[in-house]
Amino acid sequence: MRALGMKIAVIGATGMVGTVMLKLLEERNFPLTELIPVASEKSVGRELLYKEKLVPIVSMETAIAARPEIAIFSAGGSTSLEYAPKFAEIGTTVIDNSSAWRMDQSKKLVVPEINASVLTPEDKIIANPNCSTIQLVMALAPLHKKYQMRRVIVSTYQSVSGTGVKAVQQLENEITGVGGPMAYPYPIHKNALPHCDVFEANGYTKEEMKLAREPQKILDDRTFSVSATAVRIPTAGGHSESVNVEFVNDFNLSEVRRLLQQTPGIVVQDNPDTNTYPMPIYAHDKDDVFVGRIRRDETQPNTLNMWIVSDNLRKGAATNAIQIAEYLVEKGLV
Repeated sequence: MRALGMKIAVIGATGMVGTVMLKLLEERNFPLTELIPVASEKSVGRELLYKEKLVPIVSMETAIAARPEIAIFSAGGSTSLEYAPKFAEIGTTVIDNSSAWRMDQSKKLVVPEINASVLTPEDKIIANPNCSTIQLVMALAPLHKKYQMRRVIVSTYQSVSGTGVKAVQQLENEITGVGGPMAYPYPIHKNALPHCDVFEANGYTKEEMKLAREPQKILDDRTFSVSATAVRIPTAGGHSESVNVEFVNDFNLSEVRRLLQQTPGIVVQDNPDTNTYPMPIYAHDKDDVFVGRIRRDETQPNTLNMWIVSDNLRKGAATNAIQIAEYLVEKGLV
């Protein structure tokens, strides 16, 4: 940590992910000396509780003037596109949780356990991957290194918290029979919507195309392909993924489990005899990625099935961003 202290700005501090970021900064005892929470103009002047102290919410302009060492953004793509460069211009390192910079070839897309080593002091805008991508590549990375992936087919089962507060409220309203604003075009209670984010010209949604493109960039490898179907389900938190992976080289299931067990941030929950498998209810408020239902695809060679679950607000968003910040501090990159 710098001798004169470490200022951290959290942009979108009152949102679902921003709230978790503040909680994690405190939980993980991040070495900051000044917290600068930023939210919408209507929230400026309100106070947040951080480490038993009240901290005032400030405007974006005030945060820029404070010249923080790190600014963590979770306020939407348009906000990031407008303000991340303004922070970067004054020497602040930005960690952005939106999709604004992820596929920009001049910006790094980082999951610390996999590719933090690509970061340099010159990287002033760093992209945090999509929540579903993070848990997917956490499990795929060690297997790709060993067996070389050829093709991945993933179907996601994503919680309403991935959409935001309005979607969580819609689900709660529908459960209790209360009317209210709709985050989705249809009811979500007792339903499943094969529709995450907006549709693109090719018939896939933006969420599905993130899953197709981001793993290649994170793993710095275009020799494999990913085909995705993203589905919204009526769970309050935690994303799940059914994953089918075809490898170039054959594998041994016991070795697959061992590789995953030895990977930092992965917890293997895989015992059919005791009904042990990952579920969102058990991943809630945890930072690990949980993997189970590990089995061979018996319809074609060198192909594996598995089930991956993670808390989308933590490792899928806030935790990954904080881990990037921790790496920057540890390595003296800020």
